[in-house]
Amino acid sequence: MERTASIDRKTNETNIKLSLDIDGEGQASLETGVPFLTHMLDLFAKHGQFNLTVDAKGDTEVDDHHTTEDIGICLGYALKEALGDKKGIKRYGNAFVPMDEALAQVVVDLSNRPHLEMRAQFPSQKVGTFDTELVHEFLWKLALEARMNLHVIVHYGQNTHHIIEAIFKALARALDEATTIDPRIKGIPSTKGML
Repeated sequence: MERTASIDRKTNETNIKLSLDIDGEGQASLETGVPFLTHMLDLFAKHGQFNLTVDAKGDTEVDDHHTTEDIGICLGYALKEALGDKKGIKRYGNAFVPMDEALAQVVVDLSNRPHLEMRAQFPSQKVGTFDTELVHEFLWKLALEARMNLHVIVHYGQNTHHIIEAIFKALARALDEATTIDPRIKGIPSTKGML
């Protein structure tokens, strides 16, 4: 069973083509127009063992907000579509990732109940030209469109780049766990009979 999805989304602000293979090999082909986000998505693909392709054009001459937000939306759509009926998945995932002095934890539930709970402080408002407040924007839109419960906890850290990198790696590893097919699970992993 292939667990893949391709999304093509065009607005007045962005034009995004995105494809995701959940059962990939960590391969990424990324053209986002937002260099720091490209770096984070490359880490996400590698650490989640997802194959991810993104070709995004946006109004980055204004700022990176629309492109970052819309890539989060498209990745959420793709994750939801690729998971299909969610039969046999573990559903929950939890990962701790250290990055030098920073430690991030991400916990996910692919529950069809979208929520983002984020406990993170970024010492700097920018990493290069990237506004760090966009991390929350990206994660919220991802959680909303993937319809997942996403908890992000930064236990400590001093370097903003390290903190965000730890978050994206932990997100990837938590999602890798949650999307894994467990042969012991028969049907939908919920007493409700649906997710």
